[in-house]
Amino acid sequence: MSKVIAISNQKGGVGKSTTAINLSASIGIMKKKVLVIDMDPQGNSTSGLGIDRNDDIYTVYDLLIGECSAEDCIIKTDYRNLSIIPSNSNLAGAEIELLDIEDKEYLLSNRLEEIKSNYDYIFIDCPPSLSVLTLNAMCAADSVIIPIQCEYYALEGLTQILNTIELVKERLNDKLEVEGVVFTMFDGRNNLSSDVVANVKENLDIRLFDTIIPRNVRLAEAPSYGMPVIYYDNRSTGATSYRYLAKEVVKRS
Repeated sequence: MSKVIAISNQKGGVGKSTTAINLSASIGIMKKKVLVIDMDPQGNSTSGLGIDRNDDIYTVYDLLIGECSAEDCIIKTDYRNLSIIPSNSNLAGAEIELLDIEDKEYLLSNRLEEIKSNYDYIFIDCPPSLSVLTLNAMCAADSVIIPIQCEYYALEGLTQILNTIELVKERLNDKLEVEGVVFTMFDGRNNLSSDVVANVKENLDIRLFDTIIPRNVRLAEAPSYGMPVIYYDNRSTGATSYRYLAKEVVKRS
């Protein structure tokens, strides 16, 4: 049975694409079939998995507007058990093009029905906004992983995304759950990082992952080579952390 997980936060720069790339690759190594859907017009998950966004390929944009089937736009990556439905800047225009379509929030969910059973996990990398693209991701998903950066405004961003998830659950997808919050860009030398983690634990009754993703040079470098960090530097702390997170996600399924 496939599990569909959206990776979302309305705040940018919190590690959504980094988590989508590295969590999916880590689960792929665990002999699970994994699909990433890049729903962000910036296409960071696409390029981070070694796919050229400028190639003449079908993307999630073509899928949403009905130009192709899900099978048509799936690309097998160079990484074990890992495929992607890519994105590029064309997706930015989907907001306007989809405005008058009936049940536009369910386009992705409907398109995935034909291929869902082919995968153990489907991860959807959401854009950093509450848009029709994010709503499509949440209507297609069983649960949401929320990455939050260990910084001063983290709690504010977390509250916003939790409110959004609750609204979607009430009005559009009653099965949607919070898979968990994962802290990213943790700097153990910085008291603020520890304070943010403590603050969330004290103030919000929400599922947290035990794994905390540290700031790591190799983790930051890997996307520029189109590689998940476990393939770029398997022994780095970033790779180790995402392997632990992958085990937590699989254990919860």
